[in-house]
Amino acid sequence: MRNKATEENFFYITTPIYYVNAEPHIGHTYTTVLADTLARFWRVYGKEVYFLTGTDEHGDKIMQVARDAGVEVAEYVDRISGIFKTTFEELGFTYDRFIRTTDKDHEEVVKGILKKVYDAGDIYFGEYGGYYCVGCERFYTEKEMVDGRCPDHQTPLEYIAEKNYFFKMSKYQDWLVNHIKENPSFIEPERHRNKVLSFLDDPLADLCISRPKDRLPWGIPLPFDDNYVTYVWFDALINYLTGIGYPDGANFAKYWPVVHHLTAKDILIPHAIYWPTMLKAMGLDPYKTLKIHGYWQVDETKMSKSLGNVVRPLDMKLKYGFEQFRYFLLREMSFGLDSSFSEELLVERINSDLANDLGNLVSRVLGMTERYQDGVVKKVEGHEGKLADVAEGIADELPGLMQGFRFRKAILKIWELVTAANAYVESVAPWTLNKEGKHEELAGVLYALLEVIRILAVFLTPFMPETSVKILTKLGLELTGDKVFEELVMWGQLQDGSKVQKGEALFPRVEYSPE
Repeated sequence: MRNKATEENFFYITTPIYYVNAEPHIGHTYTTVLADTLARFWRVYGKEVYFLTGTDEHGDKIMQVARDAGVEVAEYVDRISGIFKTTFEELGFTYDRFIRTTDKDHEEVVKGILKKVYDAGDIYFGEYGGYYCVGCERFYTEKEMVDGRCPDHQTPLEYIAEKNYFFKMSKYQDWLVNHIKENPSFIEPERHRNKVLSFLDDPLADLCISRPKDRLPWGIPLPFDDNYVTYVWFDALINYLTGIGYPDGANFAKYWPVVHHLTAKDILIPHAIYWPTMLKAMGLDPYKTLKIHGYWQVDETKMSKSLGNVVRPLDMKLKYGFEQFRYFLLREMSFGLDSSFSEELLVERINSDLANDLGNLVSRVLGMTERYQDGVVKKVEGHEGKLADVAEGIADELPGLMQGFRFRKAILKIWELVTAANAYVESVAPWTLNKEGKHEELAGVLYALLEVIRILAVFLTPFMPETSVKILTKLGLELTGDKVFEELVMWGQLQDGSKVQKGEALFPRVEYSPE
């Protein structure tokens, strides 16, 4: 039974730990941007948040890639994991821990869980033959295969038969089906929940959880048989427990009841079937929710290093600015659906949404405040028209949208205030009020618009954190202190006599320049 007070006060978000067979690209970035946005939002909302990300470093594929690169596997994983960590730091992600499956504490947690499940009789030694994808590090059933190929990588599957240890996953099939049906939010969006239930219509096979050390020495040794190492999925999924101090850490007790796993659809089955059955065998409550997002495609094709269409986050940061790229990712993809990336569309969004709509609003209002009032705020209320109501409505809706992982809808909702404020400027024409000498009314209009800009900065804090700081700095403010979201977005907090400064444009227009 989950504690409602815990759910109200704490929030735990995880990304998948990223496989170190390649350097970070837009897919890794998108997932981590989503997690970072949620972490930032709920912190501002007053919750205690834990945000976990990291790298997955064991398995067949890693051995193969390191061998192809002509380096020792430990050297290879250190290098690629380091690139992920450095990239995430450069992109400003606010994770609480960057975990690696080669971390010592993770190895000990995996061994402890394996021993516990083995001692309970849910792990046995046997022989199995099946069709295996090295890229996915898992066996596929004939129902899942597409013309004898991996449905994700489109590569031929290799038939492998060998003696290994198996987890009695089938034992928990009925329990899992019932849990999914009784908890509609357990796997979302709904089409992915239905896909899992369809998969579970057939008898569930037991899960091979080991590899012979003479074939694959790179992995965590089984605590009950040193001739075998742990299968990568049984190792990797456990990071979500290691990262919060399982089994005895204070963070584990605090955050496990409110864990939300965020991942792409290519690893739906391991997260939706392997992981909850593993947790059940451990005697733990399953995770609260599994949220599945779609793929970023380039020219309607899934990104692939072989096709040369990989979009790298630091390239986008250098060329356009990461805040701009971050906005695009959140604005463009409807959660759960695939979306197409193009630099032309990115440039269009920067120039239209950011430079014209938001940037121009901030520049015009601050410019008029400098021109007509020497940059001094005059607190004259009652001239905001419907702006305060629009802001209040957005503040009421945002928590629900973020609970539902509806990032695009949240961005569009915030932009309703940007649009309303720009329309208000045109309708009241502050320049005309100044020309006609209506200085009291002008002060009230500018105060309303400055309040809109301040509230927009609060709304944008999780989505565009650097932009939010820049706007608040122009207003002479900081997002500090004990106030939380509901208080920060209350109307009328700018103080009479405070100073504002227009400064440089938030978003200079950019040109699309394909290389």
